[in-house]
Amino acid sequence: MNALKWITRWTYAPLILVGFNAAAMMIIISDAPKWTLGWLLAAAIGVSFLIEGFIPYQKDWNRPQGDRSRDLMHFLVNEASIAGSVMLIPVAAVLMPFPRLWPDALPLWAQLILAILVADAGITLAHWASHRNNILWRFHAVHHSVRRMYGFNGLMKHPLHQAVELTAGTAPLVLAGMPLEVALLLAFAVAVQLLLQHSNADMRIGPLRYVLALAPVHRFHHLKSAEEGDVNFGLFTTLWDRLLGTAAFDPDKRFTSADLGIGDMPDYPRTYLRQLIQPFRQ
Repeated sequence: MNALKWITRWTYAPLILVGFNAAAMMIIISDAPKWTLGWLLAAAIGVSFLIEGFIPYQKDWNRPQGDRSRDLMHFLVNEASIAGSVMLIPVAAVLMPFPRLWPDALPLWAQLILAILVADAGITLAHWASHRNNILWRFHAVHHSVRRMYGFNGLMKHPLHQAVELTAGTAPLVLAGMPLEVALLLAFAVAVQLLLQHSNADMRIGPLRYVLALAPVHRFHHLKSAEEGDVNFGLFTTLWDRLLGTAAFDPDKRFTSADLGIGDMPDYPRTYLRQLIQPFRQ
C-alpha cells in the first residue's frame, strides 16, 4: 500500500493533466456530442475526490465544514457561466468586423496550448491586479475566504470576478477568431487545472513546480497574511509570476487551516448568498 501511495503521489498530477485533456480532445476530434465533455468533467471530479481520500495532504480538509453546499453552488453557477460564454463563440465569430487571425492550420493540440498560454497571461494579470485594486479585491476576497483547500473550491469565486478573469483571459482569443472546438477544450482544461491547483492530494511534482501552477505552488497564494499571500498568481503556469517577481516556494512549508483565509477579515461570510452580497457592503 505504501508503494502504491508513493506512485500515486508522483503520477497523479501529470496523469490527470495529460489523460483527461487528451480524452477531451478525442471527444472533439470524434465529433461526439459536445455534452459528453460534461460527463468527462464529472469523472475528473470523481477521480479528484478519490485521490484526495487516498493520499490527503490534510485529512481534516476532506471533512465538510458547513461549506459543501456553498462550494457546490459556486461550482454550478461559475461552470454554467463559462459554458454559456463558450456557446457565444459562434455569435462572436459572425459579428467580428475584421478577418480571423486564428492559426487553424496548426494541429488541434497546438491550438489548445496556444489558447492556454494566452488565457493564462490574461487571467494571471487580472488576478494580480485584483490584489492591488480595492474594488476588484472586494469581489476576489470571496475566493480567499476558504479555510481548507480541496479540488472543489477552485471555482469558489464571485460571479462578477469570474467574469473579469474570463474576459481578461479570453477576449484576445475571441478577437483572434478562436473556434468553438478550441474554446470547449480550453474551458475543460481550466476546470481540470482548478481541480489540481486547489487539490487536497499530497501530490509530488518535483521540477514541475518551476513550470506549472499546481497545488504545492498555489497553496502559498492562500496564506492569510496579505504580504505572504501576495505570490503565485498563475492559473496554468508560473511563467508570469517569474516575470512579475511574485513566484515563491518553500519545500519545507506545511499548511493547515490556521494558515488560510483573510487575515484582516477572519469573520468573512461563509454562506453563498452572503458572499454574493458582501462585496457591495464593504
